Amino acid sequence: MKKLMTTFAATLALAGVAGEASAQAGMTEAASLQAMAASESGRPAYSPATGVRFKASDNVFMKSALEVNFTYRAAFVTMPLFRGLSPQNDAVYYIITEASDFDVARKMGINFSPKMRYAVGDGAQRVTLEAGVMRFRGNVDFTPEHLVIPGSPAAPFPPRVAKAGAVGDAEWSSMVVLPSGVVLNVQMVHNATGTHDRVKSIDLQKRTVSMSLLDGFQGGKQYYYHLVTDVSAELPAALENGVHTPRLAKVPGYGLSRPSDRSALLGFSPVLNGITDTKTQRDQGFAASIANGGIDPINVFPLDPDNDNRSEANNYSPLWDAHVNMWTPAAVSGAKVRRVTSFQDLQRLVQAGLITSASINPPGAGNSFVAGLRPTRAIINCPVIAQPNLPPQ
Repeated sequence: MKKLMTTFAATLALAGVAGEASAQAGMTEAASLQAMAASESGRPAYSPATGVRFKASDNVFMKSALEVNFTYRAAFVTMPLFRGLSPQNDAVYYIITEASDFDVARKMGINFSPKMRYAVGDGAQRVTLEAGVMRFRGNVDFTPEHLVIPGSPAAPFPPRVAKAGAVGDAEWSSMVVLPSGVVLNVQMVHNATGTHDRVKSIDLQKRTVSMSLLDGFQGGKQYYYHLVTDVSAELPAALENGVHTPRLAKVPGYGLSRPSDRSALLGFSPVLNGITDTKTQRDQGFAASIANGGIDPINVFPLDPDNDNRSEANNYSPLWDAHVNMWTPAAVSGAKVRRVTSFQDLQRLVQAGLITSASINPPGAGNSFVAGLRPTRAIINCPVIAQPNLPPQ
């Protein structure tokens, strides 16, 4: 028995040493990425000393952001741009928004998401680093025409046509696994085929890119500004101007949103059939987006990034597991439809029989984390940028 205990203790010690070595390797990789970006851009790598000093009321989570503009329905973020290499050895350009390792996230000024460690597997892509230049196994085609045609004036959803403006190949995933095992959330935004649909401006010399932000609700507050990068299914990719990335669909696991779940996903709830009249400032959801020329849908989220919390209880993930909801006929006929403003609000509306799982959601068990709604089986990669304290619209 003593020998067995000694062997077990030795195994744990070796695991600890391996974990420490992996963490150190991750920091070395982060430093090499930053050093290469700094040398090519002429701009110092992010650090607390070099980063932009945003106002406390701006509540910016993405500390490496160079600018965040909060203009309603025209908000955008400007971020550092990194150069990488495609499988064909062509230059590609990308952003980094999250890391699965606390120290790497803090060093790079990005969001910390320990849940992303569960993305390692079929839904991710492993990359190599060559002197701070990331070489990808997959690539993105930006040539498709982004097109959404409403179903009809009376019933805009589902759309008659919904085509994403970019698609990842079989190897492409925004869940990038470094040689150390650290997982980064990486989105290609420009290559020889074109540019991401959310890019407002890009400067390859200065290595900066500005991308449009979406609004949302969290905790009863508006202005949950986030960036859609890529989506596992084409319909939401088309509606939210993201890259259609089929490989993302293999990231585990739908309907599992608790910190204790072995899942890289976190449940959130888009609205299917909210108010479509933008003049009321109460519009919300997919139908409103389609009926109004592709304005961004306003979705409901459970929590903020918690970038100072290094524990595994930190439940933030940019991989949002859609649980689409819809107002019931009773709510519609009774003029009860309004904006849903929080997960607590969503729970009350479900319990009152006013909201239910959307008809597009496949059969299956409900998720208690998302008011018992069923998962839609669509992953929308939405890094959260900021939630400023501003007067509501």
